[in-house]
Amino acid sequence: METTKPLNIFYEEPDPDRWFKYDRYPRRIIRNLIRGKQKPGGVMTIAINLMKGLDKIGVPYRFNDYNYIDKHPEEVACIIGKPQVLFNRKWNNPILFGAGIYSHPLDCPDLFVHYPNVKRLLVPGEWMRKMFEPFYGDKVLAWPVGTDTDYWKPTATNKTYDFLIYDKLNRDRDNLLVKVLEPILKIITNNNLTYRTIRYGTYTPVQLKAILNTSKAAIFLSESESQGLAYQQTLSVNVPILAWDSAGYWQDPCYYPQKVKYQPVSSVPYWDDHCGLKFKDIDEFEARLTIFLANINLFKPRDYILENLSLEKCAEQYLKIFHQVENEQ
Repeated sequence: METTKPLNIFYEEPDPDRWFKYDRYPRRIIRNLIRGKQKPGGVMTIAINLMKGLDKIGVPYRFNDYNYIDKHPEEVACIIGKPQVLFNRKWNNPILFGAGIYSHPLDCPDLFVHYPNVKRLLVPGEWMRKMFEPFYGDKVLAWPVGTDTDYWKPTATNKTYDFLIYDKLNRDRDNLLVKVLEPILKIITNNNLTYRTIRYGTYTPVQLKAILNTSKAAIFLSESESQGLAYQQTLSVNVPILAWDSAGYWQDPCYYPQKVKYQPVSSVPYWDDHCGLKFKDIDEFEARLTIFLANINLFKPRDYILENLSLEKCAEQYLKIFHQVENEQ
C-alpha cells in the first residue's frame, strides 16, 4: 500500500443560525439536553465508517482541522459532506468531494466551473454515477462506504422467525401498501411462514441487530437505494435477502417527474448471487420465494460483504482515489 501523510477529512451537519447571529450554539446545547446525543444518519455514517476503516488499515487522518488545512493549501481536502462544508467557505486546496453530497447535479450544474479545485466527485453507487455522468463526465466516481463487520455479525444460532420484512415504502406509501406489502404478507402467511416487520426510521441499530439475529432471512422493500446501508448490514449478519428491485424511475419528489426522469435505479446496488434473490414485481414474488427457500442454505451473504464492502476494503478504495487526486497536483 502506498504510504501517505494523514488525510484531511471534513464532515459537518448543517446547523445554520435561525433567529440571531450565533444562536446555533445555544440551540445545539439545548437540543442535546432535550433529545440526547445526535444519532448518526446515513451521511454521518459515511464519515464515521471511513475513519473506522482507515484506523483498521493503519492510515492516519485529521478530522475537521480547518486551521491546518488553511495553512497547507497544497494538501488534498477530503470533504465527505454535507454540501455546505464545500459551499460555505473558501477552499484553496484540491478537493475530493463526497459521497455525502446533494441528490442531483441540477442542484449545482456548474460545480466544476465555480469550484475548479474539486478534482473528483464521489457518489454512493453505480446507478447514481450514471445519473450524474452526463453533467460531470468522468470526474464522478462510485464509492461505497464500508460496513462494520465486527458489529454486524451473526451471534445467534436459534432463528425463531423465517423472515424479517424491512419496510422502506415511503413515497406513495398507501398505494404501495396495497400493491406490494399486503400481497407479500398474504403469500407469506399462506405458506405458513413466520415474520416480523421493521419500518425504516423507527428503530435503533441495536434493535435491528437483535431482530436480524432471530431471522433466517429478510425481505427488503425499498424503491431505490443510493448505497443501502441497512440491507448491507443485514447481509453482514449473514441473513440472505429476497429483495424487491423494480428497476424503475428515480422518484424523489423534489425532482420527479417535472425536473428529472431517470431510470433504472436499484434497491440493492451492491449485489451478487451470494446475497439472495431479487424479484421485479408482485407477480414474480411467489415463484421467487419458492426458489429462494429451496436455496436458502446456499447463500453466503456475509462472504459478499467481507470480500467487497468491509471497512477495510472500502477504506482502501477511498485511499486509491485519494492518491489519484494527490498525484495529479
